[in-house]
Amino acid sequence: MTSATSASSSIHSIALFRSVVRAVVAAALVTGCATVPPPKPAPVVPPPAPPVVTPEAPGPRVTFTPAAWSDLPGWTIDRVDEAWPAFVVGCRALVADPKTSAVWRAPCAAAAVADVRDAAAARAFFDRHFSVWKVAFPDGRDTGIVTGYYEPLLAGSRTPSAQFRVPLFAAPDDLLTVDLTALFPELKDKRVRGRVEGKSVVPYWPRADIEAGRAPLAGKALAYVADPVDAFFLQIQGSGRVQLADGSVMRVGYADQNGHPYRSVARVLIERGELTLERASLQAIRAWGQQHPDQLPALLDENPSYVFFREVPPPAPGTLDASIDGPLGSLGVPLLRERTIAVDARAVPLGAPVFLATTRPLSTTPLQRLVLAQDTGGAIRGAVRADYFWGFGDAAGREAGRMRQDGRMWLLWPKDAGAPPAN
Repeated sequence: MTSATSASSSIHSIALFRSVVRAVVAAALVTGCATVPPPKPAPVVPPPAPPVVTPEAPGPRVTFTPAAWSDLPGWTIDRVDEAWPAFVVGCRALVADPKTSAVWRAPCAAAAVADVRDAAAARAFFDRHFSVWKVAFPDGRDTGIVTGYYEPLLAGSRTPSAQFRVPLFAAPDDLLTVDLTALFPELKDKRVRGRVEGKSVVPYWPRADIEAGRAPLAGKALAYVADPVDAFFLQIQGSGRVQLADGSVMRVGYADQNGHPYRSVARVLIERGELTLERASLQAIRAWGQQHPDQLPALLDENPSYVFFREVPPPAPGTLDASIDGPLGSLGVPLLRERTIAVDARAVPLGAPVFLATTRPLSTTPLQRLVLAQDTGGAIRGAVRADYFWGFGDAAGREAGRMRQDGRMWLLWPKDAGAPPAN
């Protein structure tokens, strides 16, 4: 329960912040603000260096050009029906949302009664109800970067022990969120994460301070794991599972973030000359940590971003959600392995089918298939930018950790909805 005194203090602080934010917003954005992703995770491999979050000049982030089905490499041989469960479960969220229901009501209603038994039937459905649009950057470039992510499994405990001593924290009570859109429309999608200090709102504690115990997180640990590197990469992935000693499995998902921008520790090691770009992966970082245990905490602290978790109940047995069995993405539906991606929702409409043309990790073998844009991530920025969900477990983690490929994207957009919005 929140006391009247603390509630009054919070209201006073927010009012104070509103009165001074115009003078300090630039500094706040640089030091304590980031576009906060809904649950999802950033890729294991080093993403492009995250930009400083500053007010953006108005203008489109993406261009959509009409295209033909014949433009999609591999469309005629893709097992399109494998993506069908993800499309159907995504419809549930799209139709329920007043902001998207008008666009998706017709194709989703058609999907509810469609008899899709094979790839040919699925292709026929999309041909009947969707048109194809090539996705490009505003300058016309149509090739971007595709990385990978996965859902890890960690051994752990709900209580600390000599073996399990690294906490996975829930969001702290003093973490304050201010959505700047209400104050300044030009700062759309920007949220400040902070805390109250005296009569001021200041940036929330960065990772180093949280690890040093400066944040009020007593009683906030959901579980404990053994390896700080595992906990660190669980934060990057944004969701995972914890195997408990009694055999049960605890699922955790993204709850909140401290507001500091993500910095890739793999990139730090590359800049130091201790890793090459070709070798940069979760496995390589873990090996570096084993060789330099005294330096590992300082390396992890190079990333000031810190993710807080929530416990996620398992899907109900016998439901479509249970058959998909992935973590919840930003759309609020479970992710289907190898058929869902994270995108920049400011450019690519969240929930839409996308045809992705890329290659498998560290190879030229084509990876061309229909996927659903059902997730977002803090490092996923730009029109032609995707994070490919490989699934659950170590095998998926190996693929995700090695993936950093060139790729192209085509948006499938409902025919009756006109042109897709070029935000």
